[in-house]
Amino acid sequence: MSGARVSAINAGAQIGAGLGDRLSTHLLRRQYLLPMLLLIPPLLWFGVIYLGSLFTLLAQSFFRLDDFSGTIVYEIGLQNFIALLEPANLDVIRRSIVMATLVTIASVSIGFPLAYMMARYTRGTTKAILYVAVMLPLWSSYLVRLYAWKLLLAKEGAIAWLVTQLHLSWLLEAILSAPVVGGNSLSFSPLGTFIVFVYMWLPFVILPIQASIERIPPSLIEASADLGAHPRRTFWTVILPLAMPGIAAGSIFSFSLTLGDYIIPQVIGNSTLFIGQVVYRQQGIAGNLPFAAAFSIAPIIIIAIYLWLAKRKGAFDAL
Repeated sequence: MSGARVSAINAGAQIGAGLGDRLSTHLLRRQYLLPMLLLIPPLLWFGVIYLGSLFTLLAQSFFRLDDFSGTIVYEIGLQNFIALLEPANLDVIRRSIVMATLVTIASVSIGFPLAYMMARYTRGTTKAILYVAVMLPLWSSYLVRLYAWKLLLAKEGAIAWLVTQLHLSWLLEAILSAPVVGGNSLSFSPLGTFIVFVYMWLPFVILPIQASIERIPPSLIEASADLGAHPRRTFWTVILPLAMPGIAAGSIFSFSLTLGDYIIPQVIGNSTLFIGQVVYRQQGIAGNLPFAAAFSIAPIIIIAIYLWLAKRKGAFDAL
């Protein structure tokens, strides 16, 4: 290698090193620049992709579908939102809210005791086994778990067989004959839809609650006991308020996922419609994208109201 080429390489390395040193010194003197540079990619993603898609969705909801030609008419109007107030559409929204609320209550009721035990009374191998047990359903495909439940809940499925062996067929028939929750079988009933919803979202409820309980300082619980508080009172006045952020996070997961899901009601349950199914049919089958966009805004508004109520109740004060 010639001396001139070596000199050029050394000069380039010195220039590069000098630029790196100057950049490091500049970032060190202005420490706010590095966090800003790191935040640019996620902010661009959030601003352009997420918020941009939401604003596009909102804009689409003001247009309408021409009934004769089947094309979208780009004229601003409120006809889609007025259509949401029709009794059939209001019934879909009401049914979806009731199902999401019941699933959330059941998931928190089942998940909190397990999360509490995992956080307070398990260590080492036992805790690892419980973690695996909670996470294990998430290792398989969503559709595999869904169709497995369809087989379990079928009229000739494992649950019906077990009920027959226990001589409780009369109880199952009484439940299926109920006007609100019943149907031809568990796999074609609102009760079956409810069971599958709870099973699907339960891990998303248990893990945030367990994490929030683990963050509670043991000294607070010990101080409550030293002051003479009964364990029941310690739970209600110390543990539960401090675990509320985890409960709120888990309930948001279960409520929002139930509210927008369209696959579970399509596979499990009868012909009753939920918000996700209406959006899917209007967009995919009817081709009415503006009305589907307007219907998609309904769960967004419902979730916003839910978050506002949770904040009013102090669910996020301990974050």
